[in-house]
Amino acid sequence: MIDSKGNGSPFNRSNLRIYRKTSLRLRRGSSNLMQSSTKRLFDIVLAVALLILLSPLLLLIAALVYIDSPGKPIFRQARTGYHGRRFLMFKFRTMVPNAEELKAKLAHLNVLQPPDFKIPNDPRITRVGRFLRKTSLDELPQLLNILQGDMSFVGPRPTSFKPETYSPWHGERLEVKPGLTGLWQVEGRGSMEFDERLRLDIWYLRNWSLWLDLKLLWLTAISVLRRRGAY
Repeated sequence: MIDSKGNGSPFNRSNLRIYRKTSLRLRRGSSNLMQSSTKRLFDIVLAVALLILLSPLLLLIAALVYIDSPGKPIFRQARTGYHGRRFLMFKFRTMVPNAEELKAKLAHLNVLQPPDFKIPNDPRITRVGRFLRKTSLDELPQLLNILQGDMSFVGPRPTSFKPETYSPWHGERLEVKPGLTGLWQVEGRGSMEFDERLRLDIWYLRNWSLWLDLKLLWLTAISVLRRRGAY
């Protein structure tokens, strides 16, 4: 169990054995530079490789998004990143072009505690968009965010709300770059409340290693294939 400050472990004993193999931990001090440089190099190499390998798929998805719902296939939204800095995060558009305008009218259907927002069977989601969300293919444009240095492959998911919304103990998650995937996506994906995700984010930050990142990428792929917690 994890307390409100991120202490403890989010894993049962069988899962925890995977993570105990880590040897490099995120610590303040001289090792931070080497660790962050290693993580950044890993991000760049993998992002470039995936962009080249997946370029035909990316073009196909962009075309399908446009055919299903005319408009820009890439959706850009301001998110909160490293040290609270705001940046534009890219996703394939999965909703109708006026989705943000309709959000206020649908606020009464929100099933999560604010500032999170989630509607079961959201009417704003397009047919192609529903498939992209179920398979997490809508997240692929964030490979560009990783190359730009705004994101990493693994880390806390960037929030759309500003850092001023955070409670004091939430701020620790801003000490690392946000990620394409993270610990909470492996443990619960879209079904967890914000505070639950924060506890997992803080545990990740305090127990980081490159080996842990690799394990989380692998477990994320399994979760996506099983469509666990997607919406």
